[in-house]
Amino acid sequence: MSTTVSDVSPPRSAVEQPPEPGFEELAKRVDEAVAALQSLDPAARAVAEELKSAIEAVHRAGLVTIVRGMRADVAAQAVLFDLVDDPVVHLLLSLHEIIRPDPMTQATKALNAVRPQLHGHGGDVELVRIEDRTAFVRLKGACNGCSMSSVTLRNLVEQALVENLPSVTSVEVLPNEPEPTLISADSLFPARHRIEDGWAQAGDIADVAEGNLKVVELSAANSDQRVSVLMVNLDQRLTAYVNECAHEALPLDNAVLDTSNGTLTCPWHGFCYDAASGECLTAPAAQLEQLPLRVDEGRIWVRVGT
Repeated sequence: MSTTVSDVSPPRSAVEQPPEPGFEELAKRVDEAVAALQSLDPAARAVAEELKSAIEAVHRAGLVTIVRGMRADVAAQAVLFDLVDDPVVHLLLSLHEIIRPDPMTQATKALNAVRPQLHGHGGDVELVRIEDRTAFVRLKGACNGCSMSSVTLRNLVEQALVENLPSVTSVEVLPNEPEPTLISADSLFPARHRIEDGWAQAGDIADVAEGNLKVVELSAANSDQRVSVLMVNLDQRLTAYVNECAHEALPLDNAVLDTSNGTLTCPWHGFCYDAASGECLTAPAAQLEQLPLRVDEGRIWVRVGT
């Protein structure tokens, strides 16, 4: 009688499986392989790099299909968000540019690194936007002139952005805007219109200090429905959001506001957002719901209804 391998091999469940390698071990293996690649002769290195490129292309195509499918399925979206929290999965998706680092956050970090040098020359820089691989900035103080000092500082800003952001290839300096003339909101939006149009008073501007958050419960006139609103003061700019994380709609009362890079981090599962725009930097296609906000003579008004 013949004997097959399955006749003598123990069941798969009875065989102790080796533990899955951790993040640090996997990263070390990648670093060692890349270092070894450089020691090969040119012909062998070219073959190895082509094999690496082909395998990565297959992996990226498969991952893109998986992510697109999960994003399109409401039931699978929560699973996708949880997976993105895993450091190995996050690294894998980032390597294949399926999750892209937010360029504004990267640019802010790069500028913060050179800001002490700008301050040393009596100047500063404001990042306005990034568009079509060009960073638009405004130079302030001593930087906003025609002296050789300001030319040096402009070069410093351009070097910091171009060298640290693959998504930025050039820098354009915008002219400084004149200080706006403040017009009372009462002349444009009388109180009765604010109320009828769903605007609700959210307290005084002094109640939300710079670099802080505040949660208020608001309701529009003639409505019993109350809305929990998260107000963020970042660099003296107020923004209002519905007080729900885009992940599982949990409240952001104890969220962490990092003023150095302009991010807001959910205290429940660590989802990170651009504090100024509400764009989620952790998971693709997620967004905080932003609400219209106005300041009138020191009072904050938020539109929470129609």
